[in-house]
Amino acid sequence: MSLVKLNIKGISYSQTQNGAYALILNEVDGERKLPIVIGAFEAQSIAIALEKEIKPPRPLTHDLFKNFADRFDIVVKQVIIHKLVDGVFYSSIICERDKIEEIIDARTSDAIALALRFNAPIFTYKNILDKAGIYLSINPSENEKQNEDNDDILSTPETFGIEEDVVVPSDNYSGFSLKELYDKLEQAVQNEDYERAAKIRDEISKKES
Repeated sequence: MSLVKLNIKGISYSQTQNGAYALILNEVDGERKLPIVIGAFEAQSIAIALEKEIKPPRPLTHDLFKNFADRFDIVVKQVIIHKLVDGVFYSSIICERDKIEEIIDARTSDAIALALRFNAPIFTYKNILDKAGIYLSINPSENEKQNEDNDDILSTPETFGIEEDVVVPSDNYSGFSLKELYDKLEQAVQNEDYERAAKIRDEISKKES
């Protein structure tokens, strides 16, 4: 299976469900987006890693892991989002020490938070992106506006101040037909409600499997 390289577009806060964030990944050589719903603490940690100027007074969990790894000459080489089951993404962290590679299972949000701190590339498999990616065609002027909006998201770290894990209620889309779900998916993407789009995408995957 071929790997597809991803980069981070940004983090969006759900206006409809309190405490929910959507981490938006872009394929490097394409236009598809991969939205992944994450918790507030993980969103805060990723946002801090994206904003190089922000230094917390004490190391966060992912910073502590980075310090520990540096002390013992452990390097994170890459992160691979390798599986998608019932809307849950599974990831692996590829580490190296003394030229020996080890593969560590991890939550995707933790893996990406560490990848940022090690400047490690993020990949997924093509079949996962084919199944869960959201394609959005936009014109250049809209793309420029989205980049500005993304800058606003990442330049306001106070929006990531919540540290508790939040249980997010899920919308029930099981009663909708595939056509209705695709219509709702298109509307969610147009509204840039990627957290809702991810839930609709997962329901479509269940119905088509």
